[in-house]
Amino acid sequence: MNRLVSRLALVLTSAIVLAATPAKPVTGVDRSFMDPDVSPCRDFYAYANGAFDRVPIPGEYSSYGVNQEINERNFAILREILENAARTGGTKGSVIQRVGDFYASGMDEATIEREGLNPLKSLLAEIHAISTPRQLVATVARLHAQGLDVGFGFSAEVDDKDSTAMIAHFSQGGLGLPERDYYTRPGREADDLRTAYVAHVARTLQLAGDSPVSARAAADTIMAFETRLARASRTLVDLRDPEKNYNKVDRAALSKLAPGMDWDTYFKGIRFPADQKTVLVGQPEFFTALGGMIASEPAATWRVYLRWHPLAETADYLGKSYVDEQFAFQGRTLSGTTEQRPRWKRVLAATDHAIGEDLGQLYVKKAFSPAAKARALAMVKFHLEAMRERLRAADWMIEATKAQAYKKLDTMHSKVGYPDRWRDYGKLRIARRPYVLNVLAASAFEFQRNLAKLGKPVDHDEWNMTPPTNNAYYEPTLNEMCFPAGILQPPFFDEQADDATNYGALASTIGHELTHGFDDQGRQYDAEGNLKNWWTENDVKGFQSRAERVASQYDAFEVLPGLHINGHQTLGENIADVGGLRVAYAAYKLATRGKRQEPVDGLTPDQRFFIAFAQGWRTNERPEAVRLHVESDLHSPVRWRVLGPVANFPEFRQAFGCTGAEENWPPIW
Repeated sequence: MNRLVSRLALVLTSAIVLAATPAKPVTGVDRSFMDPDVSPCRDFYAYANGAFDRVPIPGEYSSYGVNQEINERNFAILREILENAARTGGTKGSVIQRVGDFYASGMDEATIEREGLNPLKSLLAEIHAISTPRQLVATVARLHAQGLDVGFGFSAEVDDKDSTAMIAHFSQGGLGLPERDYYTRPGREADDLRTAYVAHVARTLQLAGDSPVSARAAADTIMAFETRLARASRTLVDLRDPEKNYNKVDRAALSKLAPGMDWDTYFKGIRFPADQKTVLVGQPEFFTALGGMIASEPAATWRVYLRWHPLAETADYLGKSYVDEQFAFQGRTLSGTTEQRPRWKRVLAATDHAIGEDLGQLYVKKAFSPAAKARALAMVKFHLEAMRERLRAADWMIEATKAQAYKKLDTMHSKVGYPDRWRDYGKLRIARRPYVLNVLAASAFEFQRNLAKLGKPVDHDEWNMTPPTNNAYYEPTLNEMCFPAGILQPPFFDEQADDATNYGALASTIGHELTHGFDDQGRQYDAEGNLKNWWTENDVKGFQSRAERVASQYDAFEVLPGLHINGHQTLGENIADVGGLRVAYAAYKLATRGKRQEPVDGLTPDQRFFIAFAQGWRTNERPEAVRLHVESDLHSPVRWRVLGPVANFPEFRQAFGCTGAEENWPPIW
């Protein structure tokens, strides 16, 4: 145990050295994390990661593992960039100036404390003055234009059924708890969490000047109000149906859908383009209920609700008392985290969120070489070839459907590392002023930048993640995969490492995202990114019968006593996990075809591939974090993201000499 704790400390303190020029490849296989006393055939996660289970979770984290180690390495690089920029400054309007001033404002605790709520004074005064429905809607518009989530969601998105066009999209929203079931789920634990939320709201309002009695009354009002919103909202499972959540209507029809809402005032308030005549409404019944609440709820109720959300959403950028209160609920109660992250990490994250492509330009110069990009692109190519083989082998699909699948695969675009064209923040004013003003300025800039997309061609070069991000995505309306430089870091990926470990460690990234194009949601989009059925009825039945096997498999996983994974809530991610491992394994075989591969440290190349995959998920999680994950996330908890994919994979069982190396049910891909 001591050796493992020391190793963890080494990872944290030597981050910059590891990221810059590693003396040797950092691979996805590390024997010190393994538990050889566990049979890989019985519990492969424990076999690959059992020793790591004994590593304590640092107080600032609700979970800790390989992703957090990569983050720490990235953080060290980014911190050096930010501190240098803040210290040296830059020409007004330059990347260095914006990055340095944003970070400096977040680190200037003296100014933050001195200013208190003054930066929000005009916004809170407008909320306090609401007395009519028209004023209410005008204020909602102002809050949305500041990037604050109240009442409902609004965004500019690619039209699911016309992927050449951008369209305004309205969706359910406005909740303070993670999602709607937190307001409706029965049981003592759910009741206790709702009680804690009300107490949190009340304490925040007291910090803002309310008396204890009025703060508690307001918190009860907010809870009742948000519960009404939640009851009108769809479940996470229902939100996964793209057809059900696609409802295109004339802009004028919004008045019939939500008659209590003054839409003209709202559109004027956000500066909505007058030439946009149609919109998408994801959940019409939610907006009907919302319109009724505008008509029926007293102005006083709306005032306390609208006051609460700006305070909650800006708390991390205000004084210490607000930050501490926000952490007490969001960190301790919801996630089980025992310590706040250091201030520099919190400000770093906010900088990346606000001006991430400014920061990204500086990051990739230090952390992602041209050679790394070239090798990652080559890996993507082999995954695409492997997926073609998987499609060809799908004997349950007819050739006409396969032809459409090949077309989708051939037109799939891959973004690796960083954009070819950087985002222009030239019109965004960032200065050494109260921190929250920079945050709100950046969110307002982003709102207007997105709004300006309406009526213009879809920009296929835009990225939806920043380059330092340790994550990836597949976007069905664009039919594209994106792998930022931040995730293409050791041990997930090292340009010097061998193929077995690189392909294994990235199975949950490249293989996973590629398979999303053909999961239960992604398969409903065609090669052009349109929500359009290109399947025969029999092929749909074949897909669905196999998908139900996956859903049932994950339904059976009990992650805590009495708490099971919801196999339909997590179905798309589970399909991508299961199929992604198979695609990655096939890609690895293609990449090493004709190459001589030798065992390393007593492990065969195939064993190293699968261990790298499992160690790519090594994570210790607090029970509170596991529960939050199961109840509000579309992904399964990490342990089962290993156990699920290997459970029905013959090549895995062959690699470790397990008995019964045959499939128990037919795979999708």
